Amino acid sequence: MATGAAVPTTFSTLKTWDSSLGFAKNIDFVRVSDMKSMKSSARKRVSIIRNSNPGQDIAELQPASPGSPLLVPRQKYCESLHKPIRRKTSTVMVGNVAIGSEHPIRIQTMTTTDTKDVAGTVEQVMRIADKGADIVRITVQGKKEADACFEIKNTLVQKNYNIPLVADIHFAPSVALRVAECFDKIRVNPGNFADRRAQFETLEYTEEDYQKELEHIEKVFTPLVEKCKKYGRAMRIGTNHGSLSDRIMSYYGDSPRGMVESAFEFARICRKLDYHNFVFSMKASNPVIMVQAYRLLVAEMYVQGWDYPLHLGVTEAGEGEDGRMKSAIGIGTLLQDGLGDTIRVSLTEPPEEEIDPCRRLANLGMRASELQKGVEPFEEKHRHYFDFQRRSGQLPVQKEGEEVDYRGALHRDGSVLMSVSLDQLKMPEVLYKSLAAKLIVGMPFKDLATVDSILLRELPPVDDADARLALKRLIDISMGVITPLTEQLTKPLPNAMVLVNLKEISTGAYKLLPQGTRLVVSVRGDEPYEELDILKGVDATMLLHDLPYTEDRISRVHAARRLFEYLSDNSLNFPVIHHIQFPNGIHRDDLVIGAGSDAGALLVDGLGDGLLLEAPDKDFEFIRNTSFNLLQGCRMRNTKTEYVSCPSCGRTLFDLQEVSAQIREKTSHLPGVSIAIMGCIVNGPGEMADADFGYVGGTPGKIDLYVGKTVVKRGIAMEHATNALIDLIKEHGRWVDPPAEE
Repeated sequence: MATGAAVPTTFSTLKTWDSSLGFAKNIDFVRVSDMKSMKSSARKRVSIIRNSNPGQDIAELQPASPGSPLLVPRQKYCESLHKPIRRKTSTVMVGNVAIGSEHPIRIQTMTTTDTKDVAGTVEQVMRIADKGADIVRITVQGKKEADACFEIKNTLVQKNYNIPLVADIHFAPSVALRVAECFDKIRVNPGNFADRRAQFETLEYTEEDYQKELEHIEKVFTPLVEKCKKYGRAMRIGTNHGSLSDRIMSYYGDSPRGMVESAFEFARICRKLDYHNFVFSMKASNPVIMVQAYRLLVAEMYVQGWDYPLHLGVTEAGEGEDGRMKSAIGIGTLLQDGLGDTIRVSLTEPPEEEIDPCRRLANLGMRASELQKGVEPFEEKHRHYFDFQRRSGQLPVQKEGEEVDYRGALHRDGSVLMSVSLDQLKMPEVLYKSLAAKLIVGMPFKDLATVDSILLRELPPVDDADARLALKRLIDISMGVITPLTEQLTKPLPNAMVLVNLKEISTGAYKLLPQGTRLVVSVRGDEPYEELDILKGVDATMLLHDLPYTEDRISRVHAARRLFEYLSDNSLNFPVIHHIQFPNGIHRDDLVIGAGSDAGALLVDGLGDGLLLEAPDKDFEFIRNTSFNLLQGCRMRNTKTEYVSCPSCGRTLFDLQEVSAQIREKTSHLPGVSIAIMGCIVNGPGEMADADFGYVGGTPGKIDLYVGKTVVKRGIAMEHATNALIDLIKEHGRWVDPPAEE
């Protein structure tokens, strides 16, 4: 059981929940120890708020130790911390498709056609269905679109397509009522269904004022709930991080906690009306925020005893491998913990292109919950489930007498390691470029996105002067060169770091190396603690967490969590690199999704200091880019321009794919700059919470430009908008000229 030291010692407010009001009553107190006065209360579950952090943790209070008067939070957000067990949910029927834990994880996407274009929309839905989607969502923004939905549904039925259709509703309760008569499911956004569009104003509320707002929501929302009950329709209560209302943000902050509360306001109305055919979603463009919000949602559902299914998705994920990686990090992380019943991978690509990566993720989730690979139960006290707190390993420091600088072998914001072959050493300049090093007169120098260290499983012969010179030049620029113990003992390379395993340490074989040799230790994470104890006596530069990809009994994610728990318990601050060796023949998307799910699930919790991905038959540049994409997707090391781009829908006011390509072509050389490219205003300003600059469709043919959430230029003609965006970036001192072509 956690001790009092595991939680903050001061809080501003203890909130108890009055479900009849849907409003939190505040009980002020100073220290956690004062919570013992709550023992007599019938309430055993509370929420805790920290002034220093707008996010909040759902907590169940338990004694710090048996018989202790001190109560501390103990959170539960999944069925098991030791293996993937699918969370038990009720079944929600969407037309003829069942969603829930007793059914396969369902795949869905969204049309991009103008909904009023009945023929075009029908054709796109049929293509999506033919690709294997289970459900299709269609935007319905007005009465004309709602009227078209009847014709769309009838046409599809006549063509023998019975795929369930979902109406995507924003700002339009009357439209939702109309389309509920023909579509199988209604998606409502709690941030804008009854509340006005967010102006990002801080509002002050008394308890009475807040209650009146809730009564207004109930009045607006109740007719739709009653109609869905009457027609047997399903509903998704889908919160978007980017479209929380000013009311929610003023009271809960722009936070995962606010996202959950926004959805719960609507869910309580559904429950009050005895309507339960609904699912939740908590979408954000930032995978870290998305994961925290879903965990918080489930934690509170456990507290409340609710079992509604989950729709998973990272919104505005982007295109290509960037979009697939962000989705893999967010969705894959939750699937690894048994959370998720239907998923969508949002890509700035044709909707049918979303189905394949979506299916790969769904298969990953189903396999994880069916195989239930895990580790022996262990107590988890140090991982932060609901807020990002990175465990940073001790970076290499220079030691007296060392001839070379090892400090660059790892990077403070997350390291990328690559496996290099002997063949690559035959062409040193090509190797340097493939490691993303700068070349000046044929000599390598580290750049922003240069690989930090390399693994050389086989050293060149001692008499291969050219290959050894190439390695020396890498070591001279503070790139780590790692090689196995047997190689270093038989063909020693000066200043190489040596890879050893626990057995080689226990037998003392590593002591044959010269004193002061840098050690890199490979561990599985599921070893008995007495075997791991040998780490206490080793001065390791880093650990490689390396669980074979073929392991069929142990979960990589859970083994790593166990390893990090052991390291924290024993105050061992070695940097840990996630080492994943993929098999020959793996599909590129499976590699991206596998890396995002396995390593991303740990990095979003701040567990890990970098990556070493190996895939012998894959292009070197692809592996390197995937590694850097993964670190950036986990909000660690930013090495390129970050794009937040929506997947397009019937609301989109321009060709998103074409415009995104134009903007990327001119701005992709701006690491540290984040640009949002949004087809319309629905999620625009809010979803740009993480973005520095925004390019948003305002009216047909016109673009609005934003700095953060603030619109600074309106109504710019499309043909001038990209240049206007560049001028805006320059005005704010964030522009640099692209590097000259070599």
